[in-house]
Amino acid sequence: MPPAMIRHRNQTHATRSATTGVIGEPCPRAGRPQGQADRIQGLIRQLMNYEFCIRTDPGLARENNEDSVMIDEATRLGVLADGMGGYNAGEIASGMATTFIKSELGRWLSQAGRHANAREVRRAMEICVDHANRSIFNAANSNPQYSGMGTTLVLGVFQDERLMLGHIGDSRCYRLRGGELMQITKDHSLLQEQIDAGLITPEQAAVSSNRNLVTRALGVEDAVLLEVNEHKVEPGDIYLMCSDGLSDMVDDGGIAEILRHDAPLDLRVVQLVDTANAHGGRDNISVLVAQAAPASRRRGLISRLLGK
Repeated sequence: MPPAMIRHRNQTHATRSATTGVIGEPCPRAGRPQGQADRIQGLIRQLMNYEFCIRTDPGLARENNEDSVMIDEATRLGVLADGMGGYNAGEIASGMATTFIKSELGRWLSQAGRHANAREVRRAMEICVDHANRSIFNAANSNPQYSGMGTTLVLGVFQDERLMLGHIGDSRCYRLRGGELMQITKDHSLLQEQIDAGLITPEQAAVSSNRNLVTRALGVEDAVLLEVNEHKVEPGDIYLMCSDGLSDMVDDGGIAEILRHDAPLDLRVVQLVDTANAHGGRDNISVLVAQAAPASRRRGLISRLLGK
């Protein structure tokens, strides 16, 4: 990755300004699902209910919060961003990203309904993120105060037993299944590239001074690649999206221990943030948690549609 692509995300921020508007083209209109077979298949997939909970905190070392996190429960869309840039530009970038994507992708999902297939959702995610990227890039280039601003991004579309997950940068998504925690995104960072090349170990990366160097970010160039993966959701799964203000302060074992607790989801989210602060709170901390549960009440309707 050329040096110009690397962005350092721990910069000092001293001032605030009013939030800017979001400029960009809307996502394409959703197509209608075709035929009874598609409608029945869509209903068969509708096997999950989700409980969502979000929280963001400035941490103990920073006056402002450059993270942004949003959930659209109607379309089961979650978006989290961790901004970077001088002054309060990171706050502007992350806010633009989450607002734009929630609005435009949320609109597409509400039109498409739950019948949209994985290919259609992936394409809609890519288009909307591309538009958000151009909006942030254009704002940065038209306002010297925002020059160089950008943001990480992680977003998920929870389609019952399927999760379409996209990310840019080092904001992460974890999955807790059967008591075991797994990171299901791979950081776009200098350290991850060094780990992949065998130059350093994960243990060395955990204490490296280069932990905040990302190799991919939203808004820093006129085009960016969104990494999108499809995951099968099982009943009881817990998905955690977070900024590095959590993952740098609390190791995977500590995160897993908190998520395993038999406590309301919102209390577990509070404990994650409080633990990050107790360990130093050196950065803004944002978390989005989604827990899947079976929606068995729909089986009777599906059986009737299938003539059973």
